[in-house]
Amino acid sequence: MTGERSPGAGAVRTDEQRGEPGHGGASGAAGQTAAARGRGATPSTLVCASADEAVAGVADGATVLVGGFGTAGQPVELIDALRRSGAADLTVVSNNAGNGSHGLAALLAAGRVRRIVCSFPRQKDSYVFDELYRSGRIELEVVPQGNLAERLRAAGAGIGAFYCPTGVGTPLAEGKETRTIDGRDYVLEYPIRGDVALVKAHRADTLGNLVYRRTARNFGPVMATAATTTVAQVLSVSEPGSLDPEAVVTPGIFVDRVVACPPALPRPAAEGAAG
Repeated sequence: MTGERSPGAGAVRTDEQRGEPGHGGASGAAGQTAAARGRGATPSTLVCASADEAVAGVADGATVLVGGFGTAGQPVELIDALRRSGAADLTVVSNNAGNGSHGLAALLAAGRVRRIVCSFPRQKDSYVFDELYRSGRIELEVVPQGNLAERLRAAGAGIGAFYCPTGVGTPLAEGKETRTIDGRDYVLEYPIRGDVALVKAHRADTLGNLVYRRTARNFGPVMATAATTTVAQVLSVSEPGSLDPEAVVTPGIFVDRVVACPPALPRPAAEGAAG
C-alpha cells in the first residue's frame, strides 16, 4: 500500500447498492458526520443498536483497519457482523492474520479478504491464513510492527511520508526509495489509510469518546484516526460527563459509530459435569 489511494474510495455502499435502508452512503449517518466535519460543525457519533447496524454499508473492496494484538483488543463482534454483511474483496490491515477459527480468522475463512497487511501473519493457530496463502487465495504484505503503527499514525496526522531505518537492506525495502541521512540509511514509508476502522475499547460515551483497558488498547487509537469511518465496540455507552477526561484516549471527533457489546454469558455446565 502506498497511501496514495483516495481515503474515501469504496468506503460505504449506497442504499441502492445495499438494497435496503441503512447508514451507508453520502446520505447516511457516516456521510452526514463527514459532511459536518467538513463544514466545521460539531460532529455527532451514531450510537448503534447492534453490531450489524454499526458496520452497515461497508463496501466491497474497502480497506478495513482491524484493531487487536492477537486476540487482545480484537473487535470480534464487529468482525462477525462484517462477515454477515457480505462485504467482499476486502483489504484488511491488522497486526496478525487471525487466530484459530473465530474473529478475523473466520472472516478470512469466508473468503471475504483479498489482501492482508500485517506484522505477524503466522503463529501456531494461524492455520486458516496458512491454508489460504499456500493455495494462492490471499495476498500478503508484511510490515514490521513499528512501521505498521507509524504508517497508521502518519495517516491520522496528515503526514505525506516519512523515512525509517527499519527494513533497510532487507526484501521489505525492495522497490522503495532510500536515503542516507547523517550517515544512516533510511527507507521511505507511506501512510496506511483505511476506509473503515473496527476497534474495541472498554467504555464510550454518546459523544464517541473512548476509554481503553490496559493492553487491549494496542492499535486502536492510531487506527481510529487513520480511517474515513471509525466504528468502536465497547462494553457500555454512557452519557457525556461520565468518563474521566484524563482517561479518554480517543476523542469522539475520530469516532463515527459506537455499539455496546456486553460479554457473552458463560455457558451452563453440562449436566453431570464435575464441579
